[in-house]
Amino acid sequence: MVATKPRIVHHHRLIKMNTKKVFILSLTACLLSTIAFAQGTRVVADKIIAIVGDKVILKSDIDNTITDMQRQNVEVPANARCLSLEQAIGIKALVMQAERDSLPVSEEEVAADIDNQIRYFIGAYGSKEKLEEISGKSLYQLKEDFKDGFKERKLAGDMRKKIVDGIHITPNEVKAYFDKLPKDSLPFYESELEIGQIVQYPKASREADEYCIEQLNGFKQQVESGKKDFKKLADIYSDDAATQKQNNGQLDLNRSQKGFDATFMGKAFALKEGQISSPFKSAFGYHIIQMVSRAGDDASVRHILKIPQVTQTEISKAVEKLDSVRTKLIGGTMQFGEAVSKYSDDPNSKFTGGRNTNSEGSTYITIDQLDKDMVLMLKDLKVGQFSKPKEFDDERKKKGVRIVYLISKTEPHRENIKDDYNKISQKALEEKKNDALEKWFNDKVGTYYIKVDDEYKNCEEMKKWINPTTVAAGTN
Repeated sequence: MVATKPRIVHHHRLIKMNTKKVFILSLTACLLSTIAFAQGTRVVADKIIAIVGDKVILKSDIDNTITDMQRQNVEVPANARCLSLEQAIGIKALVMQAERDSLPVSEEEVAADIDNQIRYFIGAYGSKEKLEEISGKSLYQLKEDFKDGFKERKLAGDMRKKIVDGIHITPNEVKAYFDKLPKDSLPFYESELEIGQIVQYPKASREADEYCIEQLNGFKQQVESGKKDFKKLADIYSDDAATQKQNNGQLDLNRSQKGFDATFMGKAFALKEGQISSPFKSAFGYHIIQMVSRAGDDASVRHILKIPQVTQTEISKAVEKLDSVRTKLIGGTMQFGEAVSKYSDDPNSKFTGGRNTNSEGSTYITIDQLDKDMVLMLKDLKVGQFSKPKEFDDERKKKGVRIVYLISKTEPHRENIKDDYNKISQKALEEKKNDALEKWFNDKVGTYYIKVDDEYKNCEEMKKWINPTTVAAGTN
């Protein structure tokens, strides 16, 4: 992965442009209008290079997309501008049809997508203040600038879904798809594992809880009296490794944000600027929060987390409990999914049946994606076996005990129908959907008013869009 800051744009990374198929086959790569920022190079002179109905595509949209690809070290083919424009026209056509069909899109949905994007940028740049400095705009201005583009992205995505909904793939179609692939270009896969785990987090004693509360009360008093700085205390004493060293305990929140502990969010948004909460308990431990700044549903806070320390006695009890669960699993008197539901304290396990997932959400994981302790636990396991319970520290340094279940393991291999049926099936389904989408465009292209700048008319990709029989945008 390239260690560069992302440019702040409305589109996701463009997919590799090495196909002659319609270039809007993946809306995760949708090209929308780019926001102007006071950073990097920006084309001053702008002009309209295409019109789809009442919607325009600017030269700067294409310029900034190409620049974005270059910054992210994505290969830029010679016809990148033509392909980018093709994709942009296709997305505008989807939006036009979505409006014709009156597909609903709520302001709340758009606002939620914008909030997620803003949080991503804040995380990438380190703080709300840094984001505003780089963009030259306030968060409110950024959100306003994002509205039209994000609404179009939502409409285009919903229209694409409507077109391809109900398309399925049969085993015969999967085989036919695989048989036509050039055998010398099939991908090579490293060894992949499917792993399940049951996690127990031992509860600390009451004395350990009380010690954390006492510490946090002391920190609160020191800050309120002016003797200590909250940032310094967070840096030295917080047990939250994710924010401790990087941001001095600072977090940027939005009230509608998902994934945060509900108690933490409630306590944070009850504070006034500069105010520090009393110690309280969340799913992660005990906290105090200081409100740094707030603008409506957006807030910047600092917090100190103290995790009550568990003793070897509590860890031994968890080991004993999971050992009895393992005995039931080996004996076949309990199924793994049932054991996860009854005994696992890992909240993510409830949605995956105990299976580990990688950053892309796949349950197929390579060795390098696992923590070193789990790698050691798997060393002597065979497929279908359960490890003995073992102590570990999670990503927040919280003590836990877990059983690991090796569900499946593939050897390094060239892609084949036996070992990789699910992957091949998914690719075959996507191709079938893409074909349906391309047919839809071919059928609909004549119903849109499309005008392309002379500079791009010679593009091979524009031939399907430049049709002398096109009618006005309002015609169905």
